[in-house]
Amino acid sequence: MSSVAQTALRWIEAGVDCAFVEIAEAQGSTPREAGAFMAVTQEDCVGTIGGGQMEFHAIERARDLLRDGRASESLDLALGPHLGQCCGGRVLLTIARATAAHARSFAEKENAVRVPEVFIFGAGHTGLALARALSLLPVRVRLVDDRADLRVNLPDNVAFQRIDDPAEALMEAPPRSAFVILTHSHALDYRLADAALRRGDAAYVGMIGSATKLARFRQWYRARGGAEAALAELVCPIGGKAVADKRPSVIAALTAAELIHRFLAVGAGENQANCEAGSNRREKAA
Repeated sequence: MSSVAQTALRWIEAGVDCAFVEIAEAQGSTPREAGAFMAVTQEDCVGTIGGGQMEFHAIERARDLLRDGRASESLDLALGPHLGQCCGGRVLLTIARATAAHARSFAEKENAVRVPEVFIFGAGHTGLALARALSLLPVRVRLVDDRADLRVNLPDNVAFQRIDDPAEALMEAPPRSAFVILTHSHALDYRLADAALRRGDAAYVGMIGSATKLARFRQWYRARGGAEAALAELVCPIGGKAVADKRPSVIAALTAAELIHRFLAVGAGENQANCEAGSNRREKAA
């Protein structure tokens, strides 16, 4: 899936007039945060600043700007009844005719945001369903399998890796990656879960299974000297226990939600830690 800035750059290089709409300031309750942006042409648009009447109004104004040949304008909008919205907040929007340099600047901002990486081990029914579900979300997805005869049909933004020993891909993954383990072999599942837990830097380690499989893995892991604290990080079954439906598409949807929740929680924790570290440095300097 192309980013908003990449799509805008392709439009510009093809000679299509385009404008960027960005939330410059957001106060109170708003659908999106400051920095959210979208790209608009007379016929199309990508990205979102929150949807609803606010976005429809911004798209109209962007198209008016392109039609009139103007360079830029600002909109100060209260999200109240006159816009058909009840958020109660306020946004300051900037609308600007896009240039290639403008698009590259937005692309740099997009690239500066760390995209979480999810490694899915096992290209069976549930692994494929999960890869497709995650392809729509702001994560980077890699599907890994050791079988040579596989034929997979995946979205363009999902990488597929066939490798004799999937543990090699796991050990080479960057820190704070997520590992979802659902291979064709319980023995391989155990070995991958063991390796993921021993890394100590995973954002998420999940293994498909039942209460019996989890109990047996725990016994197996402890017998090999695995740390109890690390074992507590294992998610099994994946997707939670609240819904009993075991169809691959349902498990995939629940697991995708679980992963996004975990990534957001990890990001919030890192931001809090960074803030506290900055505060400590300032106190020491004082």
